[in-house]
Amino acid sequence: MESARGESNPENFVIFVLTKKTIYHVRKKITKVSSDKASNNGSSEPWKPTADNKSKAVTFRVIAAIAWLVAIGFEIWGILKLRGGDVQENGMTMLIVLIVIALIFAVAGNLLWKKANRLDPASIKEKFKFWVQNQLGAIISAIAFLPLVILILADKNIDKKQKGILGAIAGAALLIGVGTGIDFNPPSVEQYTEETRVVETLTGQDFVYWTKSGKKYHLYNTCGYINSDRTDEIFEGTVGNAKSMKKISELCSRCKGQAEKENSIDLEEAMEELPEGESEAAG
Repeated sequence: MESARGESNPENFVIFVLTKKTIYHVRKKITKVSSDKASNNGSSEPWKPTADNKSKAVTFRVIAAIAWLVAIGFEIWGILKLRGGDVQENGMTMLIVLIVIALIFAVAGNLLWKKANRLDPASIKEKFKFWVQNQLGAIISAIAFLPLVILILADKNIDKKQKGILGAIAGAALLIGVGTGIDFNPPSVEQYTEETRVVETLTGQDFVYWTKSGKKYHLYNTCGYINSDRTDEIFEGTVGNAKSMKKISELCSRCKGQAEKENSIDLEEAMEELPEGESEAAG
């Protein structure tokens, strides 16, 4: 059996699983997510993204901004078609196509922007910047679709049936765009700092495991929640790596309890005993 922790894992390892009837082995692929670690092992400094993640975040934000501009461009095109009487003359098809294309670009921009925020989150101490950065996708989507919805409903030159269909489609696009742009649980520097220090307090290092489909990160690659016959690949890396790759919510409670027991640690007491700078960041 391979060690449950450590950075020098082989590419594959074998786990034996005991059931009521038989014993079988499951071959797991371990994928190491490497990066130039920029976070703060044992220091009182807040969490910082690696240079690589910061560069990726900039790239994603630039592409997201371009996608949003394209979405707004198609919305303006649609407004010109509507105001120019194209719907009455040629039907609704062209305007519907423009709305759908605008929605595709808006949603793509929203998802890329959220990805960038996981790679390089804002600080919650800067409240206005934090709110704008994390909800910008919803704001842009409202700008892209709300004027069109209002103009469709206010247009007296299209009949009620056309107005109903176009209003419903534009309204749905508005809801989808805003919905995909809202971040209900936005990441923050403070959140990453706290979660990293919890892991370091429990294990002595910023090193965790996660899977593609899971919502939590783990301290042990033998944890039953990730090491089952349904899992064929386990990722390993820092808390920041796990957070940047997908929407990981929190530390696995089973792994947390196991680490506290193995290392005779009371996490709450240990976090309270951190130096002042660290305890403030962790709280």
